[in-house]
Amino acid sequence: MIPDRIIEQGTLTTDGARVSVEVRLPWYRALPASCIGRATLTVDGVEVPADSLRWGMNGQAFTFDELVPNTQDWWFPTDSAVLSGEVPVKAGDAERRVDVDLKLYIPYIVIGENEVLHIEEHDTKTMKAVAA
Repeated sequence: MIPDRIIEQGTLTTDGARVSVEVRLPWYRALPASCIGRATLTVDGVEVPADSLRWGMNGQAFTFDELVPNTQDWWFPTDSAVLSGEVPVKAGDAERRVDVDLKLYIPYIVIGENEVLHIEEHDTKTMKAVAA
């Protein structure tokens, strides 16, 4: 719905082995953590391994498996989440291409028997990596 605003410009950070970027909800209403189905993070064409991805929200970091049953934490349209993972990136003046894909479930829009709407969105930004 709002895919060009998923990645927060200027938020790419690195410690040399792990990167993170802030992401915004591409939907107009808050969603519980259990509705965050999947995400990918790619920097300069190198995709972060899925097993190292973490989703930071409300001061906590989650694996995507931990998000599935989580209906207590909510992602609000005004809040940034932090998507992070292990990929070697050096801080510096070089511009980096950052790609994020998100898959979200919209629980209040039922499209079939036992099926809710899901959206898949993509955003790309170019920015410099800063030291964490």
